[in-house]
Amino acid sequence: MKKLIFSITLLTMVIILQSCKKDEPTTPPTNKVQLIENSTFGKILTDSQGKSLYFFSDDANGTSACIEGCLNNWPIFYEENITIDEGLDLDDFGTLTRADGQKQTTYKGWPLYYFITDANLGDTYGDGVNGDWFIAKPDYSVMFVFNQLHGHDGEDYLSDYTIGAGETGYIVDAYGNTLYTFSHDTKDTNSFTAVDFGNNAIWPIVEISPSNVPSNLSESDFSTIEVYGKTQLTYKGWPLYYFGQDSSRGDNKGISFPAAGVWPIANTDTPLATL
Repeated sequence: MKKLIFSITLLTMVIILQSCKKDEPTTPPTNKVQLIENSTFGKILTDSQGKSLYFFSDDANGTSACIEGCLNNWPIFYEENITIDEGLDLDDFGTLTRADGQKQTTYKGWPLYYFITDANLGDTYGDGVNGDWFIAKPDYSVMFVFNQLHGHDGEDYLSDYTIGAGETGYIVDAYGNTLYTFSHDTKDTNSFTAVDFGNNAIWPIVEISPSNVPSNLSESDFSTIEVYGKTQLTYKGWPLYYFGQDSSRGDNKGISFPAAGVWPIANTDTPLATL
């Protein structure tokens, strides 16, 4: 009889313990890419541990220009099966196979990196380093790149639109597509686009709302104008355009069409547009 009572008691305890386990709340796994609120930059991308991720301005065409010794300070970020926080879109993430054979995670086509000096979670010391490293954010309206200008005529150009080899810094959209100004425009006035948008395929207007910009740019330099019922982004008063023949991110063929300097790129050296 004592054995029976003991067995019943033991069975009851097992059932109670199992019931308690079922009621215990489970902690969901941490996503491999998190969207963290930062006091300086707003929402930023981090890894699963909360360590900050970065974009490199030399990666205009979507491949990594950070090689060899550069990787000592800017280690690559890679996760095979990405999981993401709410507020991010899985379609914006991809995988790059680097020239050295390593794989690297990309966001909106930008390869992602760490910064070696970020010792603590939440550190963002890499932003602005050498003027071409920027904290990875999901809501940049534009980005800044350093790239060789290569016209539709096959020639390489310098920043003064003379022929030559050398990188120029300029503004692109969040996906790396080059933005241009039109030398015949005036302040907040688009003098190119036809009222029926019949020539919009040649020089499409940039329909972006200004919001967050990389730290080397000033958000106050960006605004918008109305063009025949559509909203066009401006920079320093210059309406901004794409070039229809730029088929891939990083292309900047429009700088020589129809002649060098007619459709300049936009950058920090761009003067204020005048009336």
